[in-house]
Amino acid sequence: MIIVKLKPFEEILSMLEGHQRILIVGCDGCSGIYEVGGLRQAEILKEQLELARELKKSEKISVKTVTVPRQCDNDIVAKKLRREVAEQEAILSLGCGVGVQTIAEVYEDKPVFPGLNTMFIGMENKSQGKLFERCQACDDCILAETGGICLIARCAKGLLNGPCGGQVNGKCEVGGYTRDCAWVLIWKRLKQRGRLDLFTKFRHFRVNRQHPPRELELPISVTKSQGGKS
Repeated sequence: MIIVKLKPFEEILSMLEGHQRILIVGCDGCSGIYEVGGLRQAEILKEQLELARELKKSEKISVKTVTVPRQCDNDIVAKKLRREVAEQEAILSLGCGVGVQTIAEVYEDKPVFPGLNTMFIGMENKSQGKLFERCQACDDCILAETGGICLIARCAKGLLNGPCGGQVNGKCEVGGYTRDCAWVLIWKRLKQRGRLDLFTKFRHFRVNRQHPPRELELPISVTKSQGGKS
């Protein structure tokens, strides 16, 4: 799950300054599931924006709200928003950073602003009432070698070969020995499975995958459902 949170209201107000006709676009995907960027949140934000402009006695605004199943799908964005976007001066997205960029790419003539900050890809633990970062989408998954524990997301230093000398009693020095050392967790998991040979395996340095940006082919099942060639 991609985890997002609402930007400070004053920041949103500042971004939208000078625009009178605004469309707030919610997302029923990740942000909607956690009630951060769904239709209800879009409507609440609309009321706040209208009230703020009224209190400041600045120019009046017209704010409309709409939501889409997924902002990260350019086809959905194009089909669901065409009529609404045509009448507006600016768009405020309540999706993740990918959603903002998707809307901006589909509607290049409209300024698109982010209403949320994208934080991380998380795992929900309902018993603790918390979300934990468990994946950084590194493009080279080695969970099979680490007992299903991600050393990129869970090791504070991102060590490919560990543990370092900074752990004490299984706790990491980063953060004052309050969090578990990922490599100690990996060792325990692999020992339990009788696979400590994977623990001592040397892993070469990784190449930063972020440059240049990647383009991936859609799965055949997706392209067929969209009428594409298989």
